[in-house]
Amino acid sequence: MILSESKYTKPLVLQNTESTVSILYLGKSSEAVDHLSRHEGVSLATRDNMLSALNYLRTKKNPDAIICELNIPGGTALEFHQFLREKLHFTRVAFILVSHEFIEEVYKKALQSRVDDFYVMPLPPVDDLLSRIRFIREFRAKETPEDDPDNLTSLYKMPVSKRVFDVAFASATLILLAPFLLLVMAAIRLESKGKVYYTSKRVGREPFNFYKLRSMRVGADAELSKLAEQKNKYASETKPAGIDFTRPCPRCAVSGTSGSCSPILHIGSHDICEYWYHEQKAGIARTKSAFIKIKDDPRITRVGKVIRNFSIDELPQLLNVIKGDMSLVGNRPLPVYEAEKLTIDQTAKRFIAPSGLTGLWQVELRSKSGFMSEDERKKLDNQYADIFIEGKYTLWYDLKLILRTIPALFQKESV
Repeated sequence: MILSESKYTKPLVLQNTESTVSILYLGKSSEAVDHLSRHEGVSLATRDNMLSALNYLRTKKNPDAIICELNIPGGTALEFHQFLREKLHFTRVAFILVSHEFIEEVYKKALQSRVDDFYVMPLPPVDDLLSRIRFIREFRAKETPEDDPDNLTSLYKMPVSKRVFDVAFASATLILLAPFLLLVMAAIRLESKGKVYYTSKRVGREPFNFYKLRSMRVGADAELSKLAEQKNKYASETKPAGIDFTRPCPRCAVSGTSGSCSPILHIGSHDICEYWYHEQKAGIARTKSAFIKIKDDPRITRVGKVIRNFSIDELPQLLNVIKGDMSLVGNRPLPVYEAEKLTIDQTAKRFIAPSGLTGLWQVELRSKSGFMSEDERKKLDNQYADIFIEGKYTLWYDLKLILRTIPALFQKESV
């Protein structure tokens, strides 16, 4: 492991130094990104949060290295490293942690976690960094057999039996319910003007357009932030504070120089160094509730209340099932603002399972009198993901959950 602030020990230089090295940079340091992108030997991809990084790793060829800033939206580099190594067995890609300052406790944890390298900003010369990455990559290739490659794709394969059942069941159900759906859409249109359907961006294994019958008045999305502060059933009693632009940056204070420790961000009428802004933002993200569910939501229309109570508004998602965005059974796809908060340690495991119309937490909710804590819901989402990670999926498991969903449709509160 390398630790240095300005002088770097040049690592072993291997042959074939002319080959391009692919790097996934996870963070928001424009200085580091510029430093890497200017080198012709680097193929660089950048992401600013854990969820988008996981999606990249699933859909693209594995990079030679991941360079991750200590604090990123969704958690820390150590948590992301642990998730990749222990939960997904992602061992052949070099993982390099970078920090804006030396923190002894973090350094010790990085050593214990077997992070490949630890750098204090700025990054070392790119040629030295690439030599180090090539060395780690070749060493790991010898450790890991070729028939057991590090690739998230294998965890995301949809079982053939599940996909066939999804398409057949969803198609037949849509055909049978077409006349009923037309009547419901007419009722929605008669009560309030606007489209009878609703489309929003959701995140499952990847982002997609999510279809629902409209159960709220037009323009309801604009009211969500205010209602979430007042009536979110998942929110804690202690509300997280916002960015405090008056608090001095501790790193700038320690440096003792007249300049700032990182580039200055201009936000509204305030100026704040990039490091301190992201430090505060990461802290706020960890205190906010991940899920949002509004108690006695005033945006819901009269027709909307009925179709929500019986989950009729969810029926257009059968089109998502046919398209392959979702499955009949899985973890619920989340709005982007929720998904970004569920990328810490084991929590991100829920995205390995396909997203679905119904799942474990929906049917278990009935036995919880219509409410379930965040931790309980996260645990059930991960429990369903485990059957894919461990190769224990069976179609019968899904069928049992579908049968348990039927009585859950008639509970008092929509889930």
